[in-house]
Amino acid sequence: MEILVVCLVALLASTLTFFSGFGLGTLLLPAFALFMPIEQAVAATAVVHLLNGLFKLALLHRHIDRAVLLRFGLPALLAAALGAWVLSLLGTLPVLHAYTAFGHDFAITPIKLVIGLLLVVFALFEIVPALRDLEFDNRWQPLGGALSGFFGGLAGMQGALRSAFLSRSGLEKQAFVATGSAIACLIDVSRLTVYGGTLARVFGTLDHVLLGCAVLAAFAGAWLGNRLLKKTTLRGLQRVVAATLFVFAIGLIAGAL
Repeated sequence: MEILVVCLVALLASTLTFFSGFGLGTLLLPAFALFMPIEQAVAATAVVHLLNGLFKLALLHRHIDRAVLLRFGLPALLAAALGAWVLSLLGTLPVLHAYTAFGHDFAITPIKLVIGLLLVVFALFEIVPALRDLEFDNRWQPLGGALSGFFGGLAGMQGALRSAFLSRSGLEKQAFVATGSAIACLIDVSRLTVYGGTLARVFGTLDHVLLGCAVLAAFAGAWLGNRLLKKTTLRGLQRVVAATLFVFAIGLIAGAL
């Protein structure tokens, strides 16, 4: 059951990233967190996200815009390490509130509260037109890189902000996807250096079959997305995605997950 859920999410989300510029990390994190602690889920998502980004680069590397990559990617690289450090700090903080409901014990922790709130915010990017169509002038790209990198390091949610700041860069669709993938890889490398301690500590307890299947499913989604790149994103699917994220966010915030 775990493999089916995670692989289906990885396949669909990886395909969606070719249309919207984001989706894999935002959707895969909740799927992993259903079956492992949230800190492990963030690290596992980063691994899949990085390997999938490298696979996308293998498909589209000729279309990377190097100027945008430097202008946006370098601030993102630095900020991602800061976000990952904040995540590790949150994981050491004590429980905020514990309670019993329906015969079960629940605990609200700082890390689940922060990630739950971020899921709510990024779910809004899927359904609120003012956020979904948000655009920024090119002069704000370094700031966009810093914000995208920080939230990518903190919770793996980087694509929505990256797309908003790159949407007016004048990049053609293939260049937009290729450059975004290169930036995402920089963020993933940066945050994985900080997550390294967590990964080393929990690697033996991770479900390696689940992680490997998720990587392969994401590869399949990237290949499919590349074949369908000229098509547009389905708004109906985005609404379903947003509703799913809201439900999961509420569960995290309430300490039920």
